[in-house]
Amino acid sequence: MLAPYLIGTSLLVLLPAMIGLPLAFTEYNAVEPAEWIGLANFRDLWDDEIFRISIRNTLIFIALAVPARLVGALVSALLLSRPVRGIGGYRSAIYLPTVVPDIAWALIWLWILNPLYGPINLLLAAIRIPGPAWMLEESQARYAIAFMMAWQFGEGLVVCLAALGDIPEEVREQSAVDGAAGWQTLLRVTLPLLAPILLLLLLRDTVYSLQTSFVPAQIVGRGGGPNYATTFLPLYAYNTAFSYLRFGYAAAMTGAMYALTAIILYAQYRVAVRWRMGFRDAE
Repeated sequence: MLAPYLIGTSLLVLLPAMIGLPLAFTEYNAVEPAEWIGLANFRDLWDDEIFRISIRNTLIFIALAVPARLVGALVSALLLSRPVRGIGGYRSAIYLPTVVPDIAWALIWLWILNPLYGPINLLLAAIRIPGPAWMLEESQARYAIAFMMAWQFGEGLVVCLAALGDIPEEVREQSAVDGAAGWQTLLRVTLPLLAPILLLLLLRDTVYSLQTSFVPAQIVGRGGGPNYATTFLPLYAYNTAFSYLRFGYAAAMTGAMYALTAIILYAQYRVAVRWRMGFRDAE
């Protein structure tokens, strides 16, 4: 059952990555033969101001969007885990944004965040609160992208619902018999049992965020603006390769993005392990 996924991942992800990474050590414009230049591309990255801006934007985006999606998925799953009438409709409504194509989703948010006739600013104007300029100012544009991506937590909701369903009801009943209140049961029983699943979602959403920031930055941010405020690593690598035909330099950026991803995932894993050990010590 895993074979189709593994074959597709190998052909569409692993193989292109293995072919593309050696280009990071060359000067290649897709017209002339590649010229080996060693670590020159990586030295240029160190002095590239836009590259540093894209890293900062990417880190801010991950720090905002990933925890927001994780918390949204967990809270929604806790609220929608009980079998009540019409619960399927609420679950479907939360999951629906996840299956909307990225371009359609970005165009919808382009309308929502419009400073003149977008519904958010119209609602704020109705209660006499001045609406932000959203994508027209640097500070607001960066957070607006993270805000719009935080709503796509439908897949995390499904995973959390399945994990909550696997927790035996006897465990919660025993906790209630021992005198634990609702919050105590959540903190000392439910969350420790969900910790491996939450770690999986955290790592997955981190990788996902690095990849999915391209479309909103291109459509909603209008190519990474204003003033590079929504220029993330994938978008900058894409523009470098296909707008300026510097494929070797773009491959070096991709390699740096892989390294950054690995560092973030390792740091998250260590924090999650200590968090899990804290639960055990408390017990």
